Amino acid sequence: MMTNPYDTYKQQSVKTMTSGQMLVLVYNELIKQLGLAQQAFDKNDIPEINRSLQKSQLIIHELKGTLNFDYSISNNLNDLYDYFYSVILNANIKKDSSELQRIIEMASELKETFTEAERLARG
Repeated sequence: MMTNPYDTYKQQSVKTMTSGQMLVLVYNELIKQLGLAQQAFDKNDIPEINRSLQKSQLIIHELKGTLNFDYSISNNLNDLYDYFYSVILNANIKKDSSELQRIIEMASELKETFTEAERLARG
């Protein structure tokens, strides 16, 4: 069976990523899903709102799972992730997107911070 060269490239790219690069990709996906939820709210597309927000919750859950509590910053990130999760959950339950933009902005700031940290770590 012949494999798709693009799929092979993607698999190889993921296998050779640093943990910092992978973290940035996770944040990109979180921001993307929250943006999709925001667009779905604008269209009143309830199934898409639910799908995007549930994916966002799963991403937050995964981010929490990566924390190393040997470092004090992990406690702060854990609290922040709990806040993100709570806002996303409430947005989905109440079908109210008013707080999502703030979460997108905060996640974008974190992504930029981790991008810069990755760049500095690589020299």
